[in-house]
Amino acid sequence: MTTELRILGIDPGLAHAGWGVIAVQGSRIRPLAYVSIATVASEELPLRLARIYDELAAVILKYAPEELSIETIYHKGNPKSSVATAQARGVALVTAARRSLKVSEYAPAAIKQALVGSGSATKQQVQFMVRNVLGLDHTPEPDHAADALAAAICHAHHRRYNLVRDKKV
Repeated sequence: MTTELRILGIDPGLAHAGWGVIAVQGSRIRPLAYVSIATVASEELPLRLARIYDELAAVILKYAPEELSIETIYHKGNPKSSVATAQARGVALVTAARRSLKVSEYAPAAIKQALVGSGSATKQQVQFMVRNVLGLDHTPEPDHAADALAAAICHAHHRRYNLVRDKKV
């Protein structure tokens, strides 16, 4: 019998930071919880970042994931947005480090590739695959939470591939 591994996936963002926790046992993947942390633009930056930290810390305490899978920053040409995302991403990494989670990082295209088979897959294609892989009867909402679940599933697939490649499965 294989032991269960819990993975926390994060789609970093300052306005909306998605998170999703999955449980992996062998080739079986099931969702435990997912949501998006929303912060208010009118609030001071340190308070917004503290909210992300506090909520992620509570998630880690409640669901006890061993590993974190986080999306790298996609540069869309908006430096202000990239900086805000980087700050939220940094908070997520610090939260994981404070709780001794092993961290893996994936580019958005790598996550799409792992789920759909194409690094240029649409958001709808990724959401469809998240729904199917997790056996859900609905598309996870909000989309930031679905993206976080996609990051966690991507990591589960990479771990499984590496275990098989190294003949540990």
